[in-house]
Amino acid sequence: MTIETSRRHFLAGTGALALGFTLDVDASAQQGPALPGDLRQHPKISSWLRIEANGRVRLLIGKVELGQGILTAVAQVCADELDIDIKRLDITSGDTQLVPDEGATAGSFSMPNCASAVRQVSAEARQILLGLAAAKLNVDTAKLVIQDGTISSADGKRATYWELVSGRELEVEATGKAPLKPRESRRYSGKDVPRLDIPAKVTGERIFLHDLRPQGMVHARVLRQPAYDAKLTELNLSEIEKLPGVLKVVRNGSFAGVIAEREDDAIHAHARMQQIAKWDLPAKSETQDTVYDWLQSQPERLLKIKEQTNSALPAEALSVEATYRRPYQMHGSIGPSIAIGLLDAQGITHVDTHSQSVFETGQAIAELLGADKSKVHMRHEQGSGCYGHNGADDVAADAALLAQALPGRPVRVQWMRQDEHKWEPYGAAMVVKTKARVDNNGDILDWRLDLWSTSHLARPSGKAGNLLAGRALEKPFDMPPAVNNGPPNYAADRNAIAGYDFAGHTVHTHFIPTYAARSSSTRALGAYANIFSIESFMDELAHRAKVDPLDYRLRHLKDERARAVLQKAADMIGWKSRQKRPGHGFGLAMARYKGTASWNAVAMEVTVDRNSGNIRILRVLCANDCGEVVAPDGVKNQIEGGIVQSLSWTLKEAVRFDASGVKSVDWISYPILTFSEVPPITVELIDRPGTPFLGAGEASQGPTGAALANAVFDATGVRIRDIPFTPARVKAALG
Repeated sequence: MTIETSRRHFLAGTGALALGFTLDVDASAQQGPALPGDLRQHPKISSWLRIEANGRVRLLIGKVELGQGILTAVAQVCADELDIDIKRLDITSGDTQLVPDEGATAGSFSMPNCASAVRQVSAEARQILLGLAAAKLNVDTAKLVIQDGTISSADGKRATYWELVSGRELEVEATGKAPLKPRESRRYSGKDVPRLDIPAKVTGERIFLHDLRPQGMVHARVLRQPAYDAKLTELNLSEIEKLPGVLKVVRNGSFAGVIAEREDDAIHAHARMQQIAKWDLPAKSETQDTVYDWLQSQPERLLKIKEQTNSALPAEALSVEATYRRPYQMHGSIGPSIAIGLLDAQGITHVDTHSQSVFETGQAIAELLGADKSKVHMRHEQGSGCYGHNGADDVAADAALLAQALPGRPVRVQWMRQDEHKWEPYGAAMVVKTKARVDNNGDILDWRLDLWSTSHLARPSGKAGNLLAGRALEKPFDMPPAVNNGPPNYAADRNAIAGYDFAGHTVHTHFIPTYAARSSSTRALGAYANIFSIESFMDELAHRAKVDPLDYRLRHLKDERARAVLQKAADMIGWKSRQKRPGHGFGLAMARYKGTASWNAVAMEVTVDRNSGNIRILRVLCANDCGEVVAPDGVKNQIEGGIVQSLSWTLKEAVRFDASGVKSVDWISYPILTFSEVPPITVELIDRPGTPFLGAGEASQGPTGAALANAVFDATGVRIRDIPFTPARVKAALG
């Protein structure tokens, strides 16, 4: 018998069983229930699970750990359905030679798409293993029980998973028919389980990519342009080659880098390259102050994403309008982006990366190198956090390119802080205009939202033109046309459709296909600005109508789960019993992320110092409904992190730039929230067992910013519509 295999299906290490004989899938199985999540694209069970000869179980997933705790959550799901101790489970994630391609780890899709697939796969594997045990032990499956991978019968017969598999038993497609365990039979799901990645981080093990030191590793730095679209006209390579420790100097068009034995030698050579390089600088005029006018003056692609007319709109309805603005904002990763590239003797380029999109970035790097995608192997390692498209993909391309110049040696490229701040793709600046027609009671008869934004989607997506290096080469790759997602997830217009019930409801996106500053996916994409605008405007309309902001929202809200989180957050802060005092305010905001993911409501208490303009957050209370909760502490961590990040965006963050380039090059010129400024945060979850998993990692950003704006208004009587709420801006608004 010939068994076909591939490198992708061969596990690293010894003693792994390839999972036995083939079980045919009949036609009725193929017509069975729809497979959940990413199992639809990768239905073969062995693509996800391996039973290893050493008594271990290996889970293979395409989603990666970014600090969001996804590896722990999927481990809980797998261990429950497969009936094993979670400590018996090993996880391989983000290795393009081994795991299923689940796309980018983004959009709060990991639980809905990955965890749901893992749950079903594990249940299907358990059913197959029970069948194998029943045949071996000559016992009906209904009389068998499983404990930590050991299947037993009442008469003492037993067989283990690793005794039962001998070849390709799991080389079959999932049917979707295997029953899932009831909640009460699950050992891990719905309970707090210690994060699998925390012990190594606490003890200082080499879990981060920044800490890896493969044998023979060398260090490199890449010369970056002083401004967007600058062209390198002159660089004396021979001078750099003579510097201490330098092994190679590489130049291709405007891409230039240096490789050295030691990191300090690479840094020294890089500094000298910066001093002697000459550039042709393009003429640009946009600044952080003029970008809003620029957005509204550019040729646009008008996208009418909602057109709902109120045919009974009376002519005497009062019209109310407002404009909100969000600047370019950074990911602000604490550790600069890094990658390690290696060209091996077989012509395969291996890249260790903390990219969220290992498969698509690998394809883009293959195009960059002029190689088949099978010749680029991406391996995910944990980085310093980003939640979006930061510099991880670009530095991976840098490392891959430089590795070609020194085959057989791992080439470590780490960006400097200035590189990270100037060259990461930012969250796009946006202008949002709202308009409502209201009746004599202040109720909304007609609602309109118009937004202006550049693209939030410039991940490599298999194209070298979305990599910095790709556009800098002598023969540059063209930047792909700017794109904007459609329903239901959207991008610039994510959450631009309000979750309230209006008789008339119009939403238009004025999509700008060019850019003033480089932008791409930043946590929540356009949802942060859109929810900030919608929930601020709802608050404005409530105050204009002299109606309590909570009651006003509930009057326009039919969605029972939305009403539940809103009411819960209000109860948590004591909304109805709050006391009004000068300079002291309370704010509320609510949204369902993307209109398809989790419901999130935030209540906030603040004080505002009129003399200094300083805003102090006293406490933040949050209610969230993300469907069935697998890892309660993990969900709370994500929501808390989103709240902290949103407070930082809303209070402090804005990229400064002018015609000469980006001026926000360090933590002084781009301040973020400090530990001492983080307020007490309480998160409560509405758990709904048996309902679908809903993403929660990006649900709190928009409501947090809006709740802050509403609380500041409550404290001062002044509405601030431009982000960030710096002390200078607050003082100016207060007059």
